[in-house]
Amino acid sequence: MSTQNYANHAKYVTGFHIVLFGILVLTLIGSVVNLYRSIDDHQRLYSAALIVVLAFCVLMLSFYARAFALKAQDRAIRAEENLRHFVMTGKLLDPRLSALQIVALRFACDAEFVALAARAAHESLEPKVIKQAVKTWRADEYRV
Repeated sequence: MSTQNYANHAKYVTGFHIVLFGILVLTLIGSVVNLYRSIDDHQRLYSAALIVVLAFCVLMLSFYARAFALKAQDRAIRAEENLRHFVMTGKLLDPRLSALQIVALRFACDAEFVALAARAAHESLEPKVIKQAVKTWRADEYRV
């Protein structure tokens, strides 16, 4: 495995991000086509409409499952980085830092972390800018 850095830190799970999402979108499209073709056939209309609703619900479920998992990871990262900052400085992170800024700060090595956190708070740096400002990358292999 190569060393993690800004260029390669984003992770995609092919089975989830591409295969499952593609299948769900195709299922939704197919169910809408089926509903359209069933408009004149009242015996099939109910089941075709139900299939569209179910396909849409499964698509929403996969989106929210991902969003909720990321939110839980963001909370854990916030707590970890707050503890890391407290151990290094005796103070909690600046409350002006957003969750996404703190998530970006996790990649900074200990030598850069405190100064970069202060700069991010004072200058309201975007997460992308924070990650690009990291000179010595601290890998995070657990987040997907």
